[in-house]
Amino acid sequence: MAAERPTRPAGRPATSRRPAAKKATKPAVDPRFPHGPLAVLDGVGSAYGVDGIVLDCPATTIPELVEWTLRESGLGAPKLNRYGKDSDPLIVLTAAAAVKLGLPERLEGHEQRRSLRLPEDHRVVKQVAKAKWQLTQRGFGPWARIYRKAQGRERQCVQLAILSWDALDERSWPGVAEMEAADIARVLGVYAQRVITPRGSTAVSGLELMTALRPPTKPERNEETGNWMSAYNPGSLGTEPMDPAPPEATAEHPVVVQSGWTGGFLNEEAYQWVRSVDSLSDEECMMPFAVGLDLNTAFLAAAARLVVGLSAPDHFHAPKFNPKIPGSWLVDLSHIELDPRLPSPFTPDGTRPTGPAWYQTHTVAYAQELGYDVHPIEAYLRRETGAYLDPWHDRLKNAYVDTLADLGVTKDLDDRAFLAAMEQHKQVDPALAAVLAAIKATVKGSVGKLRERPQGRHYKEGERWPALERPTWRPDIRAAVISKARVNMHRKLNNMAKMTGLFPLAVLSDCVVYPSPGASPLDFLPYAASGKPQPGGFRLGPTPGLAKLEGVQPMLWAVELMEKGLNPARHIKGGDAVLDEGE
Repeated sequence: MAAERPTRPAGRPATSRRPAAKKATKPAVDPRFPHGPLAVLDGVGSAYGVDGIVLDCPATTIPELVEWTLRESGLGAPKLNRYGKDSDPLIVLTAAAAVKLGLPERLEGHEQRRSLRLPEDHRVVKQVAKAKWQLTQRGFGPWARIYRKAQGRERQCVQLAILSWDALDERSWPGVAEMEAADIARVLGVYAQRVITPRGSTAVSGLELMTALRPPTKPERNEETGNWMSAYNPGSLGTEPMDPAPPEATAEHPVVVQSGWTGGFLNEEAYQWVRSVDSLSDEECMMPFAVGLDLNTAFLAAAARLVVGLSAPDHFHAPKFNPKIPGSWLVDLSHIELDPRLPSPFTPDGTRPTGPAWYQTHTVAYAQELGYDVHPIEAYLRRETGAYLDPWHDRLKNAYVDTLADLGVTKDLDDRAFLAAMEQHKQVDPALAAVLAAIKATVKGSVGKLRERPQGRHYKEGERWPALERPTWRPDIRAAVISKARVNMHRKLNNMAKMTGLFPLAVLSDCVVYPSPGASPLDFLPYAASGKPQPGGFRLGPTPGLAKLEGVQPMLWAVELMEKGLNPARHIKGGDAVLDEGE
């Protein structure tokens, strides 16, 4: 146990190099956590917090750091739901701080860096155990959690993030690991205040946010004894993991392997479609430009008011289709004739179905919306349902819109001003641009994590893997989000064709490429005589589900890629678009 140090003042007077933020945007300070949710520790004992605060941290070992954080730092964040838990304080270690506390500057090994851990016999791991602290099963890695079993109601837990061990992935947090400590604290602090205190990758934090906003349990009084006990919180996913129906699982899942299931699987994935070059008209080929539109956080838009199953799936034979019931339906949609210049709405690669296949409710409902009869052969449906993701959607939507607004992209801009503001927004404030990237990565990553696959060389098909023990391992919810996002995309493509006669060249997830007479979306998007965007097609704007410009290239460039079987939507920005885990 670290010797008790004389108490020293918790903070030097905060000197901020930045003008104070507008008071209205700041959440009320919780008296238990006067210094905000987190701090970034440098090599000389300065801990940089939010709003320019700098605290003095005397710790020279990890156990001392944990004690200081819990007893003196005033760090942490209040719970997001009355039945939830407060957020544990986060301490981010710079390379110099890590070395000072006895950690190696880098973790080396053959595995991907984020799965590396300190060996059990490392001095720091032993110090932690000797001081009667525990590490979670994941060990001492880039996002180490150090805790003691709760005494009464007080949780004792500190989250560490080690920058030089690649705790902040460059794709989710562009440029952040290279920033000064005070700027890192600002980026992570804005994310913590608008989303949640980071607890791992943005994908992990996104899942934590789901649970924090809909905690699995709530206190309930036992009428007979008068004692309070823990009870199921309605609308949540509960405390126990739930097995999927066989067609919702992955091929290696125990419910598939042990039952010998051969009935096929859902294939609700995002679009990766390129139109056949043969279907291009001369007029289209003569257009000078190919313009890419990107839908803002398409998965987030799809999560709004999305009804998902909350109970285990039940099996039905020849049920009548009901678009209000979430589940998986085996149905033949191969008879549906659609314009070959559009992707099929029923498959990720846009090809026409060839026979019966499994679909999520939204996909089948869209076939009905297009005017076709559907006759399911069998289905796995859930009786208890709810809009589980609503609070998650609302919080992330507000975070996205508020952060874009801070970068000068506000809701009141007309389309021309919006395009100009989007062109500049990353230069306005690189720190806030990084927060925006992290919010987007949170959405995609957590949708992907709803169906996390087994990792590691030693996995054998049919075994359970760690992710299956989470109540948030829910491939059916992932399928619902992606199915709705793909249907939303097709509905817009279809409306565009009806309103403008324009057909896309390619779609990749939430990006679509159109031939255009000019180098701007304003040259081909449909507007009414009043100048207002026509409802139903693609519309420009800063909220989830509206579009922004992804990139512009010569039409000839797009046709050449299409002839090689490559997707222009992947490359229109310049470089290679990344299909994230959610997709």
